[in-house]
Amino acid sequence: MIALIVLAVVALFVVVTLARTIRVIPQARAGVVERFGRYSRTLNPGLALVVPFVDRVRRLIDLREQVVSFAPQPVITEDNVVVNVETVIYFQVTDAKAATYEIANSLEAIDLLSVTTLRNVIGAMTLDQTLTSRDQVNDQLRGILDEATGKWGIRVHRVELKAIDPPATIKDTMEKQIRAEREKRAAILQAEGVKQAAILTAEGEKQAAILKAEGEKQSAILAAEGQSQAITTVFQAIHDGRPDAELLAYQYLQTLPQIAQGAANKVWVIPSELTRALGGITDRMLPPSGEDSDTK
Repeated sequence: MIALIVLAVVALFVVVTLARTIRVIPQARAGVVERFGRYSRTLNPGLALVVPFVDRVRRLIDLREQVVSFAPQPVITEDNVVVNVETVIYFQVTDAKAATYEIANSLEAIDLLSVTTLRNVIGAMTLDQTLTSRDQVNDQLRGILDEATGKWGIRVHRVELKAIDPPATIKDTMEKQIRAEREKRAAILQAEGVKQAAILTAEGEKQAAILKAEGEKQSAILAAEGQSQAITTVFQAIHDGRPDAELLAYQYLQTLPQIAQGAANKVWVIPSELTRALGGITDRMLPPSGEDSDTK
């Protein structure tokens, strides 16, 4: 019975010894080994062997990039405006030994360091510069924090200003300014639209006038050409017909009533050719003088 108990105790001791000897380190983790209370080595991911009851493995350290969001902090700008700034920091442990022994609480240290750095950086800038130069502030914060945390085995990859909240009165003033700027922009756009509309209307009227003038010109040209062709046709017809003076006189007599229709036509001018033509017609219509004497 005693032998079984001793055997069980020995077996349990062996199991515990093996469990404390063989350690498996997960990926993206690191283990710091202390031997008799002093730093011995750093365990990388994979299977590792340690001396039981001599070596002690501290809590595993996460080597992945971590994101921490800190509570808003009041910061005074150069123009004495208090703003609440909320920051987000992306950092990564690069040296497990330094992160274990160089700093007691890395998150608290980064928080306090970021607040101090933030006040120094934003304190040298006005409110407008702070709101419009976030990238510049982020770069300055990242450079200062990375330099300070380097000895702790921590690297700061990026710092972002998550929110910058000015006082309520400043917000109201900024909203009024933005509203006025938008109204100004709208008025300018409206004026530009009216101007463009007037220009387009003037251009349209100009084109219409040009087209109308061109139409009238073409109409006048066509009318003149028509009259020219009519005159040519009439002249050619008269020339081909070879009219005598009696026919011309008769045509003139046919035209006299139309000339007399005008109320302003008080004086008529009768060409001498017409008088001679009428005389010729009269002579032809009267019998010869010899015949009259015979008749009598």
